[in-house]
Amino acid sequence: MQDTNLHPDRVDGADTPLLRPNMARGWFDRLRAAVAERGRSFAPIPAASIEPTERAHLLAASLLTERGEASGAAIARELLNVLMSLTPEGRNAVYGFLAQNFQPDPNRLAAAAKDYLDHPDAMTTAALAIAAEPPRQEVLRRMNMAQGGTAFLVAMRKEILSLLPQDATYKPLDADLRHLFVSWFNRGFLEVRRIDWQTPAAILEKLIAYEAVHEIQGWDDLRRRLAPDRRCFAFFHPALPGEPLIFVEVALVVGIAGSVRALLERETNEQTQLLRAMSADTAIFYSISNCQDGLRGISFGNFLIKQVVEELRAELPSLRQFSTLSPVPGFRRWLEKALASETPPQLLLSDEERDALHGLAGMAASPDQSPAALQTLLAEDAWFESEATTEAVKPALLRLAARYLTAASSNRASGGWPLDQVARFHLGNGASLRQINWMGNSSKRGRDESFGIMVNYIYDPAMIEANHEVFSRDGTIVSSAEVKAWLAAPNASKAKPTLFGKRPRE
Repeated sequence: MQDTNLHPDRVDGADTPLLRPNMARGWFDRLRAAVAERGRSFAPIPAASIEPTERAHLLAASLLTERGEASGAAIARELLNVLMSLTPEGRNAVYGFLAQNFQPDPNRLAAAAKDYLDHPDAMTTAALAIAAEPPRQEVLRRMNMAQGGTAFLVAMRKEILSLLPQDATYKPLDADLRHLFVSWFNRGFLEVRRIDWQTPAAILEKLIAYEAVHEIQGWDDLRRRLAPDRRCFAFFHPALPGEPLIFVEVALVVGIAGSVRALLERETNEQTQLLRAMSADTAIFYSISNCQDGLRGISFGNFLIKQVVEELRAELPSLRQFSTLSPVPGFRRWLEKALASETPPQLLLSDEERDALHGLAGMAASPDQSPAALQTLLAEDAWFESEATTEAVKPALLRLAARYLTAASSNRASGGWPLDQVARFHLGNGASLRQINWMGNSSKRGRDESFGIMVNYIYDPAMIEANHEVFSRDGTIVSSAEVKAWLAAPNASKAKPTLFGKRPRE
């Protein structure tokens, strides 16, 4: 059975493939490999004739008992080689062994807890923390000593995350990996690099593979996204020099873009691209993609966006606005569930809007029937192809989108912040909610996620920290007058808010 997570390159004469074969090897990698090779003669490595799963168990246990650096590195490398030789099912069995064993010593932990309760001071607190740390974390630290250890552990967590929905047995191992990754992938270790057409092809290929928001349609499309009026930046870690952790794509334009189509168009005239870059007053962050599934839950994007804003300000002083053009990935799912509930949401429609909605749905024009009318119209797969239908549903969808983006979740796991994960991310980073754009993404994916609606979040360098503080303190969302207008009950005699417009006072 072929494992798509493994690659056929081999290391130091070993008979086992190693993850991330394209990872550049520096002098430190070569040193670790040499130390591990010399340490084999001193290491208690189990015989190769032992069943591989049992052999992995013995090697993991040996990591804790071996004190020599060279012998420890040799054992760590052998353990990684054994794990990579196993089928996914075999590795899962070893992951289960790691998750259920290597627990803190109960007697030592109980004694440390008693000391803390009797004398709660700094010394007993530190002793309790040490006693509570599972030896499993030390096993993982020593696995990381092997060449390619960091890459393997990231790939290992990716596999574990896929197992958790069906089996909670692996939770302790996942918790330990996440705890270690938070330290190992600290912002202080990360390097931001600009990606352009001169970047090595191996990294450019990864951008095509990892793009998660707007699929890159091959090399020509990628070249357009790296053109003079575009920018791309990524975070890298020294242990994974050829693997971007996260990257952001930026378009240099005039004014705030409300539709992604123009940003993805295939303009090929380089002179035109240069002129656009020179005349641009706005940077639009239109795609942010996390590249490593094994690092899920480790936040990089907040640092990356803020650093890219500073990079762009230094390079292009003419830029005055920094905005995202963001998806609203959970809106359609939330709305369809709400409309089908026993207490569907109020749609905040004017009389004219309600009449149009009910007329197309063939229902009596009454406030109580409005949710049913909207549900009926949106149930048609081709609703967006009818101009009359789109004009009827547009006011209701935009007002409901504003409510969805600003409503606090009742789920304790989300901290009571906005329901939308993208909104939580940008608002938590200090952005403000500026604009809700009708048919900002008219592709099938855009319609399936949010009926085509997209959102602009503004990163104002002078306000980022203040916005972050009020949001973090009590969930206050800084939003434009336009967004607030969509939240207000409409009056048929008053002008409706515009979809696009000049920057409101915030």
